[in-house]
Amino acid sequence: MMTQAPRIGFDRFIAPEWATTALMVRAGLARPGDLEALLDAAGLGAAARTKTRTVLKRLWLEPRVELVDYADRGAAIFKAHPDVPVAAVHWGMAVATYPFFGKVAELIGRLSALQGDCASAEIHRRMSETYGEREGTYRMTNMVIQSQAGWGAVARVEKGKRVSRLAPIVVENDELTAWLIEAALRYAGKPLAISSLQSQPVLFPFNLTRPLAYLASNSEHLAMRSEGASNQFIALRDAI
Repeated sequence: MMTQAPRIGFDRFIAPEWATTALMVRAGLARPGDLEALLDAAGLGAAARTKTRTVLKRLWLEPRVELVDYADRGAAIFKAHPDVPVAAVHWGMAVATYPFFGKVAELIGRLSALQGDCASAEIHRRMSETYGEREGTYRMTNMVIQSQAGWGAVARVEKGKRVSRLAPIVVENDELTAWLIEAALRYAGKPLAISSLQSQPVLFPFNLTRPLAYLASNSEHLAMRSEGASNQFIALRDAI
């Protein structure tokens, strides 16, 4: 039986070195004690440390049962190709695991599409429309934005009043590209038009340079659909 996806879940700032060490633990390249040492060095209080560890468990160490294979494949890509941008691996797993993280990413992607930045207040307003206008929504949205900034996707400017895109992270690895597409599909919960994959707001920090339709058609985890002569969609193979 599949467990329900957490409604918010991603409620702590996750430093890139913490996420990467958790990923290395999953890939067999580090020990759990290495992560604990990092958290020790960060000087987190008892409650903050517990909540941080919970996010990292769901992200890499103990993913939900339906995401174990996805996490393992992400860790295998990282292990086999150490030159891939690790931020892309964390991003894909966070989007697939935490709808809240994905929603913040989608909003930033949409709101910053034209000018390259957007107002933090507008992100908060729209998150409140979905998750309720409460202190927790505001604080946790800030935690996600702060984490995305730490991972090199955005910058917080004008004393945090605006969120600005940074230069896109180029993804040239075929396996990682298909894996990121899968993250977008898991977040969307429905097939996506192939013509929209390159500009999916939830994947805004990344420049996917590989031929997406070709990768999708050759993936054992993705499936192609055609609706008419010119409408091609991509879906998760196990969802068909």
